Amino acid sequence: MNFNSPNLSSNRKSKTFNNPERFIEGWYWAISSDRLRVGEVKAITLLGRDLVIYRGKDKKAVTFDAYCPHMGAHLADGKVEGNGLRCYFHQWKFDSEGFCVDIPCLDELLPLQLKAWPTAEQYGMIWVWTGEFPLEPLPFIPELEAQDFDVTIISQFIANCHPHAVIINAIDTQYFNTVKRVPVENIFEPQELNQNAIAFTNNTQGRKGNYLSKLIRPFYKNDLNYSVCYWYGSTSMVTFMPNFLHLHFMLTLRLIAGGKTEGHTILMIKKRQGILGRLYNRVVLSLGKVLSQDFLKVDAKIFEKIQFDFRTPVKTDQAIMQFINHLERQPALSWGTWQQARSLRDPEPRDNRDKWRDALND
Repeated sequence: MNFNSPNLSSNRKSKTFNNPERFIEGWYWAISSDRLRVGEVKAITLLGRDLVIYRGKDKKAVTFDAYCPHMGAHLADGKVEGNGLRCYFHQWKFDSEGFCVDIPCLDELLPLQLKAWPTAEQYGMIWVWTGEFPLEPLPFIPELEAQDFDVTIISQFIANCHPHAVIINAIDTQYFNTVKRVPVENIFEPQELNQNAIAFTNNTQGRKGNYLSKLIRPFYKNDLNYSVCYWYGSTSMVTFMPNFLHLHFMLTLRLIAGGKTEGHTILMIKKRQGILGRLYNRVVLSLGKVLSQDFLKVDAKIFEKIQFDFRTPVKTDQAIMQFINHLERQPALSWGTWQQARSLRDPEPRDNRDKWRDALND
């Protein structure tokens, strides 16, 4: 990236980044697990699409398009029977794969199938894949991929801006240095894990004399051991603690009407065995929850009033530009329809396009 001047103009309208009409095909949280009991059915709206979600007798969550194919009654008014769902209006029943298995007024079934969406459960949340078949796994922290862990949900929130404006905070070193007063240097090393996941690591020494640096230096080698893993441009997995105590924060977001954000903050720690291990994790998660809520108060204030428009990236924004580049290469869907988004023509002058492309490809 060429940063000979203090600022780099980037006036090109991106295809997906900060675009309220698009989102990346992938896994998105639908509802917290504790809000859906066995035998319960609920209506949800996810990324502009009306869905119905229920939990059958086998305790598995199932997600369908919301409306019955007969006359369009909303299936959330229906009843869970075994592992299937029966419509309230004319009592048509559908199994967990969406096939119609009972029509009371007919002796023979019609070849009907509701649109069923891949559904999974993890981190105390129920997730829905927005495409035909899951191409990548649920978001995970690379360090915990093969380990069990304990989880606590810290908060649910609404932000008056696009999810991308919120999620890039994790690699915004200016934000850490100015707002949070955390000694982070602008040395992020990106690594693409797959088409939908990119990790950034920062293991640099903090500023000498910084109070936080002095406080934690006796406990581990570096002043900062910090990593972020982004999934689908909407979920970030952050590790920001000393080597002997890795706490992991998940920020999982989804786009809602008006270009705003609805999200959850989740705290995770590697599971420890025995009574003392479980007690230790419970105490650490409780303490982390309290500290995190206080830490996030300033963020809430910023995102309440921000009018996000990333037009003038500077040298310290290099990691953000790399994130945008990764994001723009992922398959995008249209808000509401969940259809593949068409490519956009770029009406900007040639020189502006070249500036933007040079910045992203660095």
